[in-house]
Amino acid sequence: MSLLELKNLKVHYRTRNGVAEAVDDVTFAVESGGTLGLVGESGCGKTTIAKAIMRRLPRNGSIAGGEIVFKGRDLVGLTMDEVRNYRWEEVAMISQSAMNALNPVARVGNQLIEAMQAHRRVSRDEATKRMAEVFDLVGLSIERARDFPHQFSGGMKQRAVIAMALLLEPDLIIADEPTTALDVLVQDQIIVKIKELLSQLSNAMILITHDIAVVAETCERMVVMYAGKIMEHADTDDIFHNPYNPYTLGLQNAFPSVKGELKKLISIPGFPPLLVNPPPGCRFAKRCPFVLPVCREQEPPLEEVAPGHFSACHRAADVEEIRQRSKEEETWLKEAAA
Repeated sequence: MSLLELKNLKVHYRTRNGVAEAVDDVTFAVESGGTLGLVGESGCGKTTIAKAIMRRLPRNGSIAGGEIVFKGRDLVGLTMDEVRNYRWEEVAMISQSAMNALNPVARVGNQLIEAMQAHRRVSRDEATKRMAEVFDLVGLSIERARDFPHQFSGGMKQRAVIAMALLLEPDLIIADEPTTALDVLVQDQIIVKIKELLSQLSNAMILITHDIAVVAETCERMVVMYAGKIMEHADTDDIFHNPYNPYTLGLQNAFPSVKGELKKLISIPGFPPLLVNPPPGCRFAKRCPFVLPVCREQEPPLEEVAPGHFSACHRAADVEEIRQRSKEEETWLKEAAA
C-alpha cells in the first residue's frame, strides 16, 4: 500500500470572477521512502496540492472532490483536532519563504524546542537534545541556536526550516520550492543537503518546483502539471529521456542542462489559461505547436503510453516526430506568431 494516494483530487478557489478550478482530477501516489517531483509553471496547482494535503487551504479554498489517503485514511474527512495531530508528526512542510516560516523575534533554537514541546510531552532538555540533533543533520552549528533569524544567511534560514520539518521524524516531507529565493551556489548546497538527508533517513518527499533540473537530481518519479491537470507522470529518468507530452518537451527546452552539448533555451509562448472558466479540450492547446482540432474539442485522458509512463495527449502516436520538431526554435516561434 502506498504511503500517500491522491485520488481524483479537485480543489477550487472562490474568486470575484467565479470559481477557479485550481486542481482538477489529480491522481498520483507516493511510496514509503519514495521521492516525487511536482513540476510546472507558476499557477499550475503544485502548491495548492501541498496545502490540500496539509489541510491549510485559505478561506476561499476548498477540496471539491476526491480523496487524500495517507496511511490508509482519508485526510479530507478529518476534524481539525485530528488534522493537528498528523501535521508535523506525520507530514511536515518546508515552505517557499524560509524567513516567513521563522518568527523574527524568537531565537531559532527556541522555535524548534517550542515546536517539539507543542507536539510531544518532553522536557526542555529532551527537546534541546533533539534540536541539536537536527541542527547537526542539516549542517548548522549548535552555537547558532541562540541567534535570531535576521542573523542567519538565506541558506542558513532554509536549513533551519528543513531542520524544523525533520524535528518530529515525519513519514512525508513536502518541500515547496525550497531553493527559489537563494543564489545558485546556495541552491546547490541545499539540494546536496536534501539528497544527503534522504539517503540517511527513511522519509518520503514531495518536491515542488518549476525547475525540472532540481527534480532530475533528487526525485525518483515526476509529475508534470499544467493548469491544474497532470500532463505526464513517470519515472524521472524516463521522462527526461523519453518525454511524450509537448508541454514536458517545452519545459525541457526552457531549462539549461549541465550535461551534453550547449543548447539555446527556447521559451514556451503565451500564458496558461484562466481557471475560472477553463477552455474545453486540452488546456495546453492554445500554446501547443502540435495542436489538432480534436485537441481544442476533447480533453485528452491520462493514458499509459509505455510501461509505468502516463501522458495526456491526443498525439502520443506521433511522439517521435514531435520530439524532433520540438527541438527547433522555429516550431515554437510559429505558434507564438499564430
